[in-house]
Amino acid sequence: MVVAESMASGFERPGGGVWPVWLLARVNALTLWRRFKAVAEQSRLLAVVILGFIGGYLVVAFWLFYVALRFVQRFPGLGLILTERLLFLLFAFLFVLLLLSNLIIGYTNLFRNRETAYLVGLPISAASIFRWKYVESTLVASWAFLFLIAPLLAAYGLTRGVRWHFYPATVVAVGLFIVLPAVAGAWTAVSVARRLDRRMFQVLAVVGVAALLAAAAWWFRPAPVALESTDTRVLAVLDRLLGRTHFAQHPLLPSCWLSWSVQLWAEGAIRAAVYYGLVLLSYALFFTTLAFRRLGGPFYEAFSTVQSRGSVFARWGWFQAHQQRLEDHTCRPGPAERAVRHLEFLRPDVRALVVKDARMFWRDTTQWAQSLMLFGLLGVYIFNLRHFSQQLGSPFWIHLVSYLNLGACSLNLATLTTRFVFPQFSLEGKRLWIIGLAPMGLERLVQVKYWLATGSSLVVTVTLILLSCHMLDMRGLDTLFFVAAVAAMTFTLNGLSVGLGVLYPNFKEDNPTKIVSGFGGTFCLVLSFLYILASVVLLAFSKPWTASHPPATARAFGCVAGFLALSAVLGWVPLRFGFRRLRSFEAGM
Repeated sequence: MVVAESMASGFERPGGGVWPVWLLARVNALTLWRRFKAVAEQSRLLAVVILGFIGGYLVVAFWLFYVALRFVQRFPGLGLILTERLLFLLFAFLFVLLLLSNLIIGYTNLFRNRETAYLVGLPISAASIFRWKYVESTLVASWAFLFLIAPLLAAYGLTRGVRWHFYPATVVAVGLFIVLPAVAGAWTAVSVARRLDRRMFQVLAVVGVAALLAAAAWWFRPAPVALESTDTRVLAVLDRLLGRTHFAQHPLLPSCWLSWSVQLWAEGAIRAAVYYGLVLLSYALFFTTLAFRRLGGPFYEAFSTVQSRGSVFARWGWFQAHQQRLEDHTCRPGPAERAVRHLEFLRPDVRALVVKDARMFWRDTTQWAQSLMLFGLLGVYIFNLRHFSQQLGSPFWIHLVSYLNLGACSLNLATLTTRFVFPQFSLEGKRLWIIGLAPMGLERLVQVKYWLATGSSLVVTVTLILLSCHMLDMRGLDTLFFVAAVAAMTFTLNGLSVGLGVLYPNFKEDNPTKIVSGFGGTFCLVLSFLYILASVVLLAFSKPWTASHPPATARAFGCVAGFLALSAVLGWVPLRFGFRRLRSFEAGM
């Protein structure tokens, strides 16, 4: 119906016919708008809460960035140098993250998407399908970057006292910047799909991330500075300490062009800023035109290859012999079954569900590749905590860094639960009625998913908090306190994600990214962040910040009790309402 309406509305070429890309864009825009209106009509209060959170985040983030930039610029003679280097580093790392995000999302959107498979069978050129999927992947992969960078650039402009034209110029420069990693990600995704199968891609991804972690740990090791040199030339010492960050100022990096454009525009050097903006524009136009005109055919070949080929290992004799043994013993259990078989305290149906979910997670390259990238960044962060903790001598800063570390670990946990736990119920999709008719039932199914997600999350979060506390040289009692806090937050965030995933399912999508990007996933992320903020603040005020202040038992008890009460409410209430809905759903089947 929407396609027919759009075709009748007149997206026509001069010689007749329909522009397929504009048609697909309008169809998806209309669908998104109608979903938004339907959600707003169903729950106006929830829509107001989410819009309020978005506005509150922008205000709070702007204030934090403004305070931080003002603090850095107060250093006489060093403030501008530090701010400049921070901007170069920020855009360089964001460029790498955007490239990886576009690669993963682009691969899934181009080759593992039902809509793509449907469009390939229609009388639409492969080039048009690639162009639309490229645009869609770019929007999905880049919206978080724009959401993060907007308050920072606004605060930077305010601290530098720029004129009004700085802001629209910066918006244009950032828009041109995100095109380049999007093109590179799409090109890499097509090349990977043409030459590598899923198993080889998994092996190379794991090896590549491990190599990058080792290289980053070696590259970013701190440079030793002699104590007697710190009293001579501060700028020389600072330049030596920041020597490992010179790579972000390489003139061939697009992030360097964006950084120069933003900083030169803030300084009033309009012509030089326009020059770097035109460099971004020329490269964006060149590579986008090249991709639009040359990647249609390779995309179709890659799509056909992905849907039809076997493993790349099939050319080797040992793999053929292994496959023949599997065909001769098709009823023998695989490695996953043999591993779960030792969990004799679990019922057989529970073990079967654990094996099924583990295999589905491993087969979905998008999910585990994103988690691998996230853990890689956290690994670099944790390995550098030891060098950072050596510079801390004041109890105030030690206290502050320890709770910031708790916030970082819990934010990682919220990202994992929202990204991987929330869509679990929706991914059952149209097969949900089959599971509902099984002896296990939907309620027990969700319970197993909750405990499986909680157990897996506990292994990750407890390991992270133990490593980070060890790197910060914290005492045993403090480490135990943070382990208990992050364990309580793990139960709460998993209960929140599972409960909201049942209350706001999306059975029409099989892409976890699109499920999370919907209304329920956004609401889950909002509540998770608010809960983490409140929890870290309560726990931070439960202890004295300096050695001169004696511990207040009443305040400590009240803060810890408030944290436990908040955790119990947010973890149990959504889960209980989800179970109630499951029972009503099963009664109507």
